[in-house]
Amino acid sequence: MFSEGRLAELTLAEALNDALHVELERDERTLVMGEDVGRAGGVFRVTAGLRDRFGPDRCVDTPLAEAGIMGTAVGLCMAGWRPVCEMQYDAFSYPGLDQLITHVGRYRWRTGGRMEFPITVRMPYGGGVKAPELHEDSPETYYVHTPGVKVAIPSTPADAKGLLAAAIRDPDPVVVLEPKLHYRTMRGEVPEGEHVVPLGRARVAREGDDVTLVAYGSMVPLCEQAADALAGEASVEVLDIRSLRPLDEDALLASAAKTGRVVIVQEAPRTLGFAAELAAILAEKAILDLRGPVLRVTGYDVPFPFWKLEDYYLPSLERVVDAARRLLAF
Repeated sequence: MFSEGRLAELTLAEALNDALHVELERDERTLVMGEDVGRAGGVFRVTAGLRDRFGPDRCVDTPLAEAGIMGTAVGLCMAGWRPVCEMQYDAFSYPGLDQLITHVGRYRWRTGGRMEFPITVRMPYGGGVKAPELHEDSPETYYVHTPGVKVAIPSTPADAKGLLAAAIRDPDPVVVLEPKLHYRTMRGEVPEGEHVVPLGRARVAREGDDVTLVAYGSMVPLCEQAADALAGEASVEVLDIRSLRPLDEDALLASAAKTGRVVIVQEAPRTLGFAAELAAILAEKAILDLRGPVLRVTGYDVPFPFWKLEDYYLPSLERVVDAARRLLAF
């Protein structure tokens, strides 16, 4: 293990891999399980080297059965383990929703708080990589809407490592969605050794005074590009939610009070997306601070399209900049 305090330059995928190595070394009750996570090291190589280092009993190749993976994790938790389940792609997780909703999210409540349920569910999410159908969804709202389940979505390599570590150590089930677009297109400084980013704390990615762009995951770098594009017109703040549940309402409300204008960006479909929840909170608690309506830039209410139409579906730099300009002129 590396010493704490030193920094390494890592891709997002490498940072996640580092987190798994550190956490499996730290706690012998932690194991990784999923399709192709062992011998193949994961389809995105996030679990590379774990089987060689910790053995096949702590890096377990499973059958192609997501409901079985989640159900097995339930039993492992009851036996004292801390399973980290990989869903190979975002939409592949849907067969496991039954286990997650009816069991994983309810066991602490069902046992009156006597039983912890430290399951971590990892999955790549989102578009931008021209993948086939069922490989580019943004399913975060399903999990945020499930009582008893926490949800985190990193946007930087450092947060990828820190949020995954926090999820693994948490006594409750946590879903970590990883922006697949940035697995290897993003590099950043990452603390070596143990590194934990607490759940429930947002991050101000860019300071500004005139308008706030609120985002998470792969939309944060897009919002930073929009802030650069608007630099000559307005001072733009970018707020990275990073933990959807628990949510840092204080940071959201503070930024809204500071700028008076908020644009929320998500790549998931518009209706009942997480942006709608954030907008509702602002309407309830920040209405007197706002100088205009809360605007949303989102995906559309259609299945994620085939790759030829992908760029039309995803929020673009132009759409985000246009929304900010409309709000500034309101």
